[in-house]
Amino acid sequence: MTEIFSHTSCRQLSQMLMAILIFHSSEYILAVAIHGKSNVTCRDLLISKHYLLALICSLLEYLLEIFLFPGLKEFWWISNLGLVMVVIGEIIRKIAILTASQAFTHMIRIHRDEQHKLVTYGVYRFVRHPGYCGFLIWSVGTQIMLCNPISTIAFAVVVWKFFADRIPYEEHFLRQFFGSQYVEYARHVPSGVPFIK
Repeated sequence: MTEIFSHTSCRQLSQMLMAILIFHSSEYILAVAIHGKSNVTCRDLLISKHYLLALICSLLEYLLEIFLFPGLKEFWWISNLGLVMVVIGEIIRKIAILTASQAFTHMIRIHRDEQHKLVTYGVYRFVRHPGYCGFLIWSVGTQIMLCNPISTIAFAVVVWKFFADRIPYEEHFLRQFFGSQYVEYARHVPSGVPFIK
């Protein structure tokens, strides 16, 4: 058992645990800091049944592969690439949250309120949805960090599909809220998620 759970696997699993703890606790803390405790619910932790199922599947893949193909987990340069992606994705997402401030919510707004302004500066000058871009990089990075080939592909496909559905829905309301200002912004700034205009 001690041979199976080598230094590398212990490092990978602890980095995964830290990545998850940091991501979700910082999402909640920032939501409380920006919107106030009374306006934040446990949903702002961004933990759903589907998300938990994905994490369990990724852990099962990891454990199965570590028993059957332990050498697969020893590619430290792949694991480190994943760690770099996790850090970059986390930074992009948190910069997006801090830049948008009150305009950033975890639930898509379907009604415009007074404080809702179109944010086109900072990281939003480069991509329209940096929070989604950061999450995509972060989530795929967690699986590369674990050297999980199946979950890497699955996370990339599932997260991309989620945003492929969510972005057009969200942008429908943004065009309603901001009209030609948003249309012009969207024309010149990419979405931040590959293959989604």
